[in-house]
Order: sequence, then C-alpha cells, then structure tokens
Amino acid sequence: MNPYAKTLWRGPRWALAVLLAVLGMLGPFSIDTYIPAFSGIATSLGATPVEMQQTLSAYLFGFAFMSLFHGALSDSLGRRPVVLWGLAAFTVASIGCALSQTIGQLVFFRAMQGLSTGAGIVVARAVVRDMFDPTQAQKVMSQITIYFGVAPAIAPLVGGWLFVSFNWHSVFWFLTAVGIILWTVNYKFLPETLPVTQRQSLKVSNLMQGYLQLGRDPRFLLLALASGLPFNGMFLYILSAPAFLGEHLGLAPTQFFWFFILTISGIMSGAWASGRMAGKLAPKQQIKYGFLIMLLIALLNLAANALFKADVRWSLFPIAIFAFGWAMMMPVVTLLVLDLHPDRRGMASSLQAFVGASANGLVAGVVAPLVMHSTVSLAAASLGMMGIGLMAWILLHHRWPDIGRVVAHPAT
Repeated sequence: MNPYAKTLWRGPRWALAVLLAVLGMLGPFSIDTYIPAFSGIATSLGATPVEMQQTLSAYLFGFAFMSLFHGALSDSLGRRPVVLWGLAAFTVASIGCALSQTIGQLVFFRAMQGLSTGAGIVVARAVVRDMFDPTQAQKVMSQITIYFGVAPAIAPLVGGWLFVSFNWHSVFWFLTAVGIILWTVNYKFLPETLPVTQRQSLKVSNLMQGYLQLGRDPRFLLLALASGLPFNGMFLYILSAPAFLGEHLGLAPTQFFWFFILTISGIMSGAWASGRMAGKLAPKQQIKYGFLIMLLIALLNLAANALFKADVRWSLFPIAIFAFGWAMMMPVVTLLVLDLHPDRRGMASSLQAFVGASANGLVAGVVAPLVMHSTVSLAAASLGMMGIGLMAWILLHHRWPDIGRVVAHPAT
C-alpha cells in the first residue's frame, strides 16, 4: 500500500472505485456492444459465421497476449502512463474497426482493440492494492465488480440500438467516442499510485525473472485457475447467446436483454455480498461458499437440461445464480493473487488476466462453437470449467491451508 495514498486521492472511495471500474468495463463493453450487429456485419462484409467468430477470438487472444505486459510495464513505468497509452491505442483501433471494408481488416483491428483494453482491468486491480489496506481493498474490488457488471447488461442494448438506428459502423464510432472520453477523464483525475522507489527496472532480464518467479509459484497458478476458469462457466452462455437464446429458448433479439439483466444482477448481488463480508469472514470461507453455490447450481442446471426441454421460464435463472457465486468469491481470490508477491503486483495482475483471457479465447474459438447447439452440452461444459477451477482451489487449500485463513482488518 502506498504510504501517501490518502493524499493521492482526497475524494470519496466510491468515486475512485467508479473510475477504476469504468476502466475495467471497457473490455467486456467492447465485446458485447457489437454482438447484436453480427448479422449486419456478416452481410455487409460477406463474412461467414466462422469468420465472424474470429473477430471475437482475435480480440480475446489479443487481450490475453498483451495482458502479459501491461502489469509489468506499470510496475516499471508507473500505472498512469500505461492506462493513458492503452486508451489511446484503443481509440485508434476503434476507428480502424469503423472504417473496415473487409472481414480481414475487421479481425485485425479487433485484435488491436484486444491488445489495448487489457491495460484498464490489469492496472486497475494493481491501483486498488496500491491505495487500500486488505479489508478496504476487498470492499473497493467488490464495488468495482458491481460497476463492472453493468457493462455486459448495457452494451448489447446500446449496440443493438445503434445498429438498428444507423448501421454497424456506428457501433465502433461510439466506441471511439468512449475511448476519447475515458482518456480525457483519466488524464485529469487518475493519480499515479506507484512510488518511484518501488518501481522495477525495465529490463528483459528483470521481466523474465519476474515471470519465472510467478510462473514457478504453484500458489499463483492455482489461484489464477481458480479465478479464471469458473468465469467461463457463465461466459460460455454469453458467447453462445444467439444460439442459446434464439434457437433453444425462442427469444427474439429484442428480448435478449432479459438474459443479460438476470446474469448481471447475479454478478452485482454477489459482489455486493462480498463487500459486506470484508473484514467479517475469512477469505477462504468466502471462496468456499462461492464455489459451493456454483457447484450446486451447475449440477442442477445439467440435470434439468438432461431431463426437460429448455424453457425460458427457468433456463436463465441457473446462470444468474452461478454468476452470484462467482462474483462473491472473485474479489477475494484476486486480492490473494496480488498479495502473493507485493513487489510485483502489476505483473501478478497481468498474469492472472492472461490465464483468464486465454481461457476466454479458447472457449470463444473452440468450446462455444462445439456445444452451443445443445443445452445439455452447454450445461456440461459450464460444469466442467467450474470443476477445473474448483479442483485448483481444493489442491491449494490442502497444500497451503493457511492461505486466506486470517480475516483482514482495516489498518489503524
């Protein structure tokens, strides 16, 4: 924690949480805003469904790759420059998407968007731990998750309205405007939270040493899996929304927002519960309850889809409850990751994001196309990904039982 944190940000805690949350929202917002325009983009550019899926995979893999470096750069150059350069690159990439005339061009600029948006979420996590003690950090991280959850709910509505009212190009012009506004706001208000005395040398040898230090730490790898894989049990349904909601549940595109509202309500409720538990419940207990909720609802979801035909009257609720369990444990796991190696919090945030984004990319490019046409397959894949994260947490719990055992209290 920065010893001068109280002088760096004199405003209310929630205001800083909003600023950081908006940075984190940019990634999912950029994913979901253009999804309602898939059909229009495909028709306009003469793209196949597989090629359209590549625009999503390119973004996710670009996000995953550059996530390896955003945190490390922020450990060396400071948090603020990485955020501002990332927002500038995102704005340029959004202009490229809006002007694309071929599917190849769109895939390229979507990859550029992915390369740049990771700066927001990666650096925002490090800033939280720079500025707050453990209990306050959990509360702020929970607030960020609440605000973060608004993006996937709003994005399809905004993107759908822009597409219907104008054309698919307007979606990316809108993202260009978002990039310009965010750059301006962060230039004016985002403080530099990493003291010069705590910065790492920007040398290849130093970076490699840091990656090896984290990569060889089984605690880090298990925590990264425990946080990144379960998310895909929910994200799979978001990626498969056109098939899941349209083909299986018979919803019109204008009705898709119900799915997003329920899912995001689950995320926001779980994050709120996590914040309420900060300083009162040991982190490992909170993680245990989150996994228990996800496991039970994932099993129930699989059984229901195996026994009955999917119906809109019940099929959306298991996903929302799953989201609640994930959001309840996610802020705690993230803070445990950041505190394993306090001198490399930026790099730890980078690698955690890389693991999660790599999993997201594989799910988008491989898993979702394989299972989206069967509700049973969707439910089984969701359970399987959550199960991998659960096994990672169980292994960590048995090998290092003291991790997350102590309830953190505010610094006095």
